[in-house]
Amino acid sequence: MTHFISSAGYIAIFVLTVAEAACIPIPSELTLGFAGAVASGQVTNDHSLNLALVIVIGVLGELVGSSVAYTVGRTGGRALVDRFGKYVLLSHKDLDRAEAWFKRRGDSAVLVGRVVPVVRTFISFPAGVAEMPVVSFGLFTFVGVTVWVGVLAGVGYALGSSYHSMVKGFGDASYVAGGLAVLAVAAAVYHRWRAVRAERTDGTSGGPLETGVAGGDR
Repeated sequence: MTHFISSAGYIAIFVLTVAEAACIPIPSELTLGFAGAVASGQVTNDHSLNLALVIVIGVLGELVGSSVAYTVGRTGGRALVDRFGKYVLLSHKDLDRAEAWFKRRGDSAVLVGRVVPVVRTFISFPAGVAEMPVVSFGLFTFVGVTVWVGVLAGVGYALGSSYHSMVKGFGDASYVAGGLAVLAVAAAVYHRWRAVRAERTDGTSGGPLETGVAGGDR
């Protein structure tokens, strides 16, 4: 990636940030941290970069990639649940709940999610599936990615050739966030499995009882 940025400059920054925001796990701390370091003039490469342009192009790339993931989720998310949801215990009712939750707390979820490693890569897709309002999604995505891109590029610029220390720090944070995300998903799936099992048990036990009552009435 560093070679790609060194040789392609702003084009590489745009492509990598689009991909990362579109749910492809490319470490943005490396993309933007290295680009910021290059802009400082302390890293040897074939392209001279301007910090302000690095930030602007990084933000644009993040917005485009986020829009792609959001659109895919909004236009095809429910169809995916119809086809594959049963394998992970998801139904339309669950989507309705998610949509209601995003209506209440989606703004803060998207804003905070944009600055949390790992989570930020995938937040756009569920926001689209839950049909979060486009204006709210766009506004809070813009604020979140601007903060994220600005901080990473700025820290890379300040550290210069020592930008590796920033990449390592964010990488460690990504492992922690990823582990917590896996645990949260596992807990959610387990909770959902218990709920589905309870519903099926209630339905099964309710059938004979109702039949018995009906027979007694006759």
